[in-house]
Amino acid sequence: MSALAARITTSTLGLRISGTLLPGRSCWGDIIQPRRTFHQPQWRSLSSPCSWKTSSVVSQRRRWLHASGVPRHGSITRPTPGTGITLHFKDHKGNLIKTIEANEGDDILSLAHEWDIDLEGACDGSIACSTCHIILPPEHYDQLPEPSDDENDMLDLAFGLTDTSRLGCQVHVTKDMDGTEIRLPSATRNMFVDGKKPTHH
Repeated sequence: MSALAARITTSTLGLRISGTLLPGRSCWGDIIQPRRTFHQPQWRSLSSPCSWKTSSVVSQRRRWLHASGVPRHGSITRPTPGTGITLHFKDHKGNLIKTIEANEGDDILSLAHEWDIDLEGACDGSIACSTCHIILPPEHYDQLPEPSDDENDMLDLAFGLTDTSRLGCQVHVTKDMDGTEIRLPSATRNMFVDGKKPTHH
C-alpha cells in the first residue's frame, strides 16, 4: 500500500499544527507552536513525532482559560465608612468617576467590580490580558513592588501605556495609598480575547 500523506492546520488555542501522517502512525510528524516575544510571534518546531509534550506555551494558554483569578463581585468586605483607605477613580480626562474606601490588601480590580466601576478584567486576574490596565500617580507608583515579568508582558500589549501603568489585578492597596487617584485609560485591548480591537470606555 502506498504511503498515505495528509497535512492539517488548526488554530485551536492559537496554535498552528502542521505535519505528515504516516501509515501505522497515530500522530503528526511535526508540531509547530508559537513562542511570543513582546512585539511579534515567532515559531518553533518540536521534533517529537509520537509524543504530545505540553509546552510552556500550551500550559500558559490553558492557565489563561481556566485560572480562578481574583475574587469577583461581592467578595470584598467594605470598611466602615470613614475607616478605610480612600481611593479616587477617574477617567482618562481626569473626571471623577467614584471615590471609594478600601481595606489594606484589597486589589484594585476586585474593588472596581465591587463598586461597579468599569474596569473589565477579562482574564479574571490571571495576568493574561491588559483589560484591567490602570494609571497611577508617579509618587504612588514608586511605592509599589516592581511588576512581575508576566505583568510586564501584558502591559506591553496595553492601549495607552504610560510610565506609571499597572494591571489593577496586581496592585494591592496599602495604607500609603490613601488619597490615591487611579486613572482608567480611554480604551483597553485584549490581544487574545477581542481580536486586538481596543474597547473604548
